[in-house]
Amino acid sequence: MAAQDLPIVGDSFKLGFRFQRYWDMPMANAFFACEFGAGMFLVSLLVNYVPGMIAGLVIGVGLKSFFHLTHMGVPLKSWRALLRPDRSWISRGLLGIVFFVCFGAAHIANQWYGLSTAWNLPGFVGDLVRFGAGAAAVVCMTYQGLAMSHSSAISLWSTGLMPISSFVYSAASGVMLVLATAWNSFLAERPDTRQMLITAGLFLCFAVVAVIVSLLHASRHGSPGARKSFELLTQTLYAKWFYSLIWVVGIFVPVLVLWLTPTHAAIIIATAAILLGHYAYRVLIFKAGVFEPIMSFRP
Repeated sequence: MAAQDLPIVGDSFKLGFRFQRYWDMPMANAFFACEFGAGMFLVSLLVNYVPGMIAGLVIGVGLKSFFHLTHMGVPLKSWRALLRPDRSWISRGLLGIVFFVCFGAAHIANQWYGLSTAWNLPGFVGDLVRFGAGAAAVVCMTYQGLAMSHSSAISLWSTGLMPISSFVYSAASGVMLVLATAWNSFLAERPDTRQMLITAGLFLCFAVVAVIVSLLHASRHGSPGARKSFELLTQTLYAKWFYSLIWVVGIFVPVLVLWLTPTHAAIIIATAAILLGHYAYRVLIFKAGVFEPIMSFRP
């Protein structure tokens, strides 16, 4: 029996594949909240949409922190993750969140109250805060994928496509959220910006397709564990959710809406669809992760 044909064996001592369940729903919720919150903040930052920046910061930091704490066995010791950024992307990501809160809040306050002008600060100070907020948002959009790509025991995750998938999904969700929330207010007075975001959203949907297809190709031709994950996603246990939620709802619906002449109601539907696809991707990538069989070299 070839290694890729071995069964799922659970916690028994039999030879076969074992699901990872250390990162499950609470972590999927935390990753999702941070990604689409930071994505909304970054897109709002680029178009100077202050309410979107506030919403993105609150969602990205507040919900992520809540779901992380529900995952931890000893939440009061969570601060220790800050101590070793040289060893873990979890620590680096937590530092990124701290910078995200500090620079993001400072930039929002500056935009809302005009602090740099009121305090006669040099112009570069506001630019520096803006750059710091944007850079911290990018870290929050990608570091979770970087943390997953270091998991060499789970071949589905052990690829540089993980942080790329995090970024493109975050950016796509952020674009759609800004379109949905600012369509009749902020963007109504800026038709060029609205059209730019529609084009960007369409491009990012195609980028998501490219990344997922690349990830599937790498899994299909990878190690036994990667091939088992490919089988789970496309042929057996999770196939119906993978095709219906990620492909049909999460990609086809937003592309169709953005390709045609969209209305506000259609944009809201497309935003809900891409968020559902993003969430389904995050959950299924966790659930389809399997450890390599102990004797994966078996002929």
